[in-house]
Amino acid sequence: MMESTIINQVFFFFCFFLCSLLVSDSSPSASKPTPSFPKEALPTKHGYLPISPTSTSSIFYAFYEAQNSTLPLSQTPLLIWLQGGPGCSSMIGNLYELGPWRITESLTLQRNLGAWNRVFGLLFLDSPIGTGFSVASTTQEIPTDQIGVAKHLFAAITRFVQLDPLFKHRPVYITGESYAGKYVPAIGYYILEKNANLKISERVNLAGVAIGDGLTDPETQVVSHAVNAYYVGLINQRQKDGLEKAQLEAVRLAQMGNWSKATGARNKVLNMLQNMTGLATLYDYTRKAPYEDDLVEQFLNIAEVKKALGVNESFVYELCSDVVGDVLHADVMKSVKYMVEYLLGRSRVLLYQGQHDLRDGVVQTEVWVKTMKWEGIVDFLNAERKIWKVNGELAGYVQNWKSLTNVVVLGAGHLLPTDQPVNSQAMIEDWVLEKGLFKSV
Repeated sequence: MMESTIINQVFFFFCFFLCSLLVSDSSPSASKPTPSFPKEALPTKHGYLPISPTSTSSIFYAFYEAQNSTLPLSQTPLLIWLQGGPGCSSMIGNLYELGPWRITESLTLQRNLGAWNRVFGLLFLDSPIGTGFSVASTTQEIPTDQIGVAKHLFAAITRFVQLDPLFKHRPVYITGESYAGKYVPAIGYYILEKNANLKISERVNLAGVAIGDGLTDPETQVVSHAVNAYYVGLINQRQKDGLEKAQLEAVRLAQMGNWSKATGARNKVLNMLQNMTGLATLYDYTRKAPYEDDLVEQFLNIAEVKKALGVNESFVYELCSDVVGDVLHADVMKSVKYMVEYLLGRSRVLLYQGQHDLRDGVVQTEVWVKTMKWEGIVDFLNAERKIWKVNGELAGYVQNWKSLTNVVVLGAGHLLPTDQPVNSQAMIEDWVLEKGLFKSV
């Protein structure tokens, strides 16, 4: 993924204090409409959520209330979106995938008919600190592992629900894609662990987690690329053999605990696959050009847009952070499968993948799910794979058993809501509300 560099410490202190003054709420003085960012497109709330009373580091958020909730707001589910990377901004999800407004090639905003806040509240968090508009006061404060990421997210989420009494008891669903296949189970696991030692009034009301095209159990997933590409028809037997040799090297290094070199070996596998296939992007093997999510970076660096969001105009927004990526480099090949197993016994889990994703897609998910130590795994694997339709048209396939649901979305790649906005909206709504094929079996 695209990556960036963190600006110097002095600037971050300045930005944090200025931003916290400007965007503590959505008052008119903090959110002036502009031609690029019309008033109706502004988040319901936006600003900064501190990660600690002793630090000036903070997580940037943008919250959009439900457009047409059928429930009282105090009962309307809250979805929290986390982008992957590591170090990529959730404003990609907001402005390019599933938010209420989408960026166009002319750097203007248009309504998204597939927005995930149609009937739910939707909160985007730039995490970890140092990502997107979030502030890392020092590089040393950026988390180096998933527990560190989850600790900061927990602080931000608990601070967010304190902003409005109506937030307190709303069911919370953590969602995200790609490298957030590690963030999502990590914060879900952390919430449940913390809740066990908190008063009921202090707990986060976690109801479920959803992982899209996720990197969750990398050691298992990395060995699936060659066979996937081979049977799709993108490489021949000789290339498959070479790729498999490289895959096993990544596994060997991971099993030795040489995490940094294991990540490098995984990167080599993906680079080899890219060079062998000549594809525009491994994120969707049918695309003739890469996703245009760089439009988000161009848009959020427009001075009047930053001003509308209450961000200092000198802040250089970058889609993904090089520094955050480097800090989490050794974390990439580490598994969080045990966290998913833990969640399945205490919550609901949705896994969904785009049919055309070669990096973290259908095959990459299936191989690790099969290895889970969960009491329902045999029944899940034997469950019927149902044909799923949206508005009468084939949308994909749904397989579920008790707390686990898996969805394959046809005609989609890695950035699934971008490719299939309406179907992705139908999927998340029916899963949260347990409707149709998404009722627990």
